[in-house]
Amino acid sequence: MGELGDTSNDRESRWRALMASAQDGDHAAYGELLSDLFPVLRRFVLRRWPNAHDTEDVVQEILVSIHTVRQTYDRRRAFTPWLMTIAARRAADAARRRYARGANETTVDVLPETFYGDGAKSEQETSDDQEAIRRAMALLPAGQRQAIELVKIQGLSLEEASQVTGKSVGSLKVGVHRAIKAMRQALERNC
Repeated sequence: MGELGDTSNDRESRWRALMASAQDGDHAAYGELLSDLFPVLRRFVLRRWPNAHDTEDVVQEILVSIHTVRQTYDRRRAFTPWLMTIAARRAADAARRRYARGANETTVDVLPETFYGDGAKSEQETSDDQEAIRRAMALLPAGQRQAIELVKIQGLSLEEASQVTGKSVGSLKVGVHRAIKAMRQALERNC
């Protein structure tokens, strides 16, 4: 019995077959696979943090990562180790975020009130900011845009993004750096 529970040959075979069908475009098989994985991944996360309030969020992050890199699964190999690698990485990412957040948080007895006013952005201003970012991203060359989407928006590690794109980690680092610089310049021009 592994960390994800019973790793019987039947379940492994089923998951491999469902993933292969999903890679071939079978949406029903993909939905079935994700439904099978959800409770297993939930148990996996709860074993790491029994009292976690964000268990569902971490499971969703794992499922999003699986979706993002599903084409990297090699049908000739076992599915469970591939799944566990993704789950462990996302869980580690969540642990780092939790630790960083905890290190910077302060408890207070009474929360300060905030008021809508000069210092706060309106919904329209926030929407305008998001649209400006979308426009700045649209100006990027395809490779830089892909690097930003995978690493900064989807939250993949450079290694995972490298697997998805086939580009080297160094190339992706440069792409992200150049994309951020180009977007910053585009946003400054529009201010």
